[in-house]
Amino acid sequence: MIGEISLLDPELDAGREVADEEVDRILVGAVDLHQHPGPSPFPRRMSIMDAARDAAGAGFRAIVAKSHHHSMVTDILALQSAGLAELPIDVYSGIALNRTVGGLNPYAVELALRMGGKMVWFPTLTSAAHVQHHQHHHDTGFPTSEVELRPQEIISIVDEGGAVLPEVRDILTVIAAEDAVLTCGHLGVAESQALIDAALEEGVRRIVVNHPCFVVGASVEQAAAWARQGVYIEHCAVMYFGRPDRRRDLGELLSFIKAVGVGQTVVSSDSGQKANPLPVTLLRRAVRALLDSGVTEPEARQLVATNAGQLLLA
Repeated sequence: MIGEISLLDPELDAGREVADEEVDRILVGAVDLHQHPGPSPFPRRMSIMDAARDAAGAGFRAIVAKSHHHSMVTDILALQSAGLAELPIDVYSGIALNRTVGGLNPYAVELALRMGGKMVWFPTLTSAAHVQHHQHHHDTGFPTSEVELRPQEIISIVDEGGAVLPEVRDILTVIAAEDAVLTCGHLGVAESQALIDAALEEGVRRIVVNHPCFVVGASVEQAAAWARQGVYIEHCAVMYFGRPDRRRDLGELLSFIKAVGVGQTVVSSDSGQKANPLPVTLLRRAVRALLDSGVTEPEARQLVATNAGQLLLA
């Protein structure tokens, strides 16, 4: 039981209740930078409270709730007096710079971070790479909105000459001032590189590239080059340990970890969607698979806890 209701699905969360003391020990203190609870226009399996209860039950130190459409910072603040503050876990959010928050909007970024937000995701649904991915792949696995919304036009972070836009620079100065985490969202390789370079110039210390193999289109070599710039490379457990019909090859993940290094790699869940296993289920599967592949216990803890903790909380 998770809280007052059971979120476990016998099919999606198969094996979740099987005892694995080694995995459970590693997950104590875990920090999941990438969860998708509701409320959201997309169908979700869990609320923020459900996600917090489940992660707290497994001993997680912190989770980050992400919405592609709105900042969940105020949702989290509103839930503090409704029981969230009593749970032994920290719950954070941030803001994704898509059309529904005004796009590249430094005012929205400043508000989200100064109200307690920790992360800024550059365009996801509205990046050129995301839109092109959906145009060329008929079955992306990405959810469909349950709320009727107008199409979101592409947002680029650079001008026609490839220079980073002034409003992006403005946002970067806010992120640097608040010492928040910048993620490249679903930007492609070229835009991600431009953003990373500009962020470092503006003094941003905490930078993440999300799921380099999905939408972003980054090679192992590119990810390793970003890591040499101090960037953390995040991989999403749902892509390797989610529904069997959608799983990517574990060898791909291992090759990225080897090239980038354990010290610059984060494994998050990226789950909460209606048709996917729960975040804790996915991270349990991920840790077990990594251990079975030769990753040591200290390395596994670094991948799911230490590195993300340093990014989010140090």
